[in-house]
Parts: sequence; C-alpha cells; structure tokens
Amino acid sequence: MDSNERGVEWSVVESDVGPLLLAATGTGLVSVVFHARPAVREGALDRLRTRLGAEPVRAPDSARLTEPVRQLDAYFAGGLREFTLDLDWSLTSGFNRAVLRELASGVPYGTVVGYGALADRVGQPGAAQAVGAAMGSNPLPVVVPCHRVVESGGGLGGFGGGLETKRRLLALEGILPQPLF
Repeated sequence: MDSNERGVEWSVVESDVGPLLLAATGTGLVSVVFHARPAVREGALDRLRTRLGAEPVRAPDSARLTEPVRQLDAYFAGGLREFTLDLDWSLTSGFNRAVLRELASGVPYGTVVGYGALADRVGQPGAAQAVGAAMGSNPLPVVVPCHRVVESGGGLGGFGGGLETKRRLLALEGILPQPLF
C-alpha cells in the first residue's frame, strides 16, 4: 500500500445530530466522530495520527469524502436506508471487527438487535458485554449502525454519541417516536 492510500483526509460536516468529523484513507471511510467541536476534534485527530501512523490533513473538498458526505446527507434527509461506502476497517480488529461487520451487514435500517443476540450471531453466546464494548469502540458510527443495538429488555443501552443522539437516530429510522425539540 502506498503512502497516498494510507494518508488520512478529514473534514467536519453538519448533521441533524451535530457536527461530524469524517476521515478517509485511500481504502475508504475510516472514522466518523460525533460532536466534532474543537476539543473533540483535536482528540480524534490525535488518535487517528497515532493509530494510522499518518498526519491527518484537513481536506473539506476531498474526493475521498464526497460520497460519504452525500450518503450521510441523504440518510439524515430520510432518503437513504443503506450505506454503500468503501470502509477502511483498520481501526478495529478481532472480535470487535467481527461484531461490527455483522452489525453493518445484518441489522437493516428501521430494526434493532439486542447485545446478546448480536453476540450469538458472531458465534459468541454470552458475550453481550463484549458486544457493548465493541459498540463503544465503533470507529464508524451511523454508517456502521451501533445505534441499532439495544438492551434485550427494551432499554436503549449506552451510546458513545450520547443517549440523545441515539434517540434521534432511532427516531429518524422510525424506531422511536420523534424527540420533542
């Protein structure tokens, strides 16, 4: 892989759940970060720098980000139900990657799955807490829909973007009533 493929380009875009930092490599979208205000943004860029071994370059007009921005805009407008983006999975591995790939391919728009059921799907019955940890480390939220993973008793469970963000995403998909704002 050449250094151009490994290079990281990023931008911040507005969304219905606040500013999102999007980052992509030559392989695909590598990171989506909620609440991308300056302090959060700097922390995310530091993590990308460390984990990917490349200096993230701000590129608001990046060709790498054009399609992710277009698809996210369509998703938030209610016109996209399935992302068809090239993804760079290099920020996750092992069990977490298996769980996130199953989530991305097997839990469609407008549906939810329990932590335990997702553990069962990847052949690890009883690993509900580990699934929760995988959701918490998801480098591609929204696109890899960790907001669709809920407690078996009907509770929302946790969410790295905050429970209000999870409620908004589930409401957008028709799973919860629209929040009152």
